[in-house]
Amino acid sequence: MRRKPLRPSALTATVGALSLAALLLAPATAHAAAPVPLAEAVASLPVSEENREGYDRSLFPHWTDEDRDGCNTRMEVLIAEATVAPETDERCRLTGGEWQSYYDDRVHTEARGLDIDHMVPLAEAWDSGASEWTTARRRDYANDLGEEVALVAVTARENRAKADKDPAQWVPPSEAALCRYVTEWTAVKTRWSLDVDQAEADALTAAAAECPDAVVDTEPAA
Repeated sequence: MRRKPLRPSALTATVGALSLAALLLAPATAHAAAPVPLAEAVASLPVSEENREGYDRSLFPHWTDEDRDGCNTRMEVLIAEATVAPETDERCRLTGGEWQSYYDDRVHTEARGLDIDHMVPLAEAWDSGASEWTTARRRDYANDLGEEVALVAVTARENRAKADKDPAQWVPPSEAALCRYVTEWTAVKTRWSLDVDQAEADALTAAAAECPDAVVDTEPAA
């Protein structure tokens, strides 16, 4: 599941007040990264040429069920992003529910009308550094539930229009989505230490200038 919250009542049953304080404070001091202005985060991305040689989608295994609760990554995202919660049976089949695709500002009442988009597509990740990763790390990337913006439920048509394009080639049709989209794209590239090509860097830089209040708030992938 995505970012399951800590339950203090369970913790206090097993540790004292001082130990609890230490547990709650330690992650913030050890792992949390301060939010960075979008323009600064874009400028920090390394620029290199892309190379798709050897790419195959099967090199990024997905969708997995990491916590073995019967819901794979796709279903976890659908459940987490529903604006009206669906009912879920023992096989993780969804009934009802409502979702809003921010790419085109369209509301969906059936999960089958949605794709789960990798914010930075698998082929683009391969081009940008993932070709050098192990299969296990590519699996982690393809099923990243630790970063809320890495995977997003969107209208299937828009996901397929995007395909493996970067922001120099495609941005969401909803003008209101631009700042969110380039911020989330930059967050994923930052989290996974992925490169950008020059055209992509130029497009992100231009978009960041239109989004002066946007910040990138993410943590490096383990």
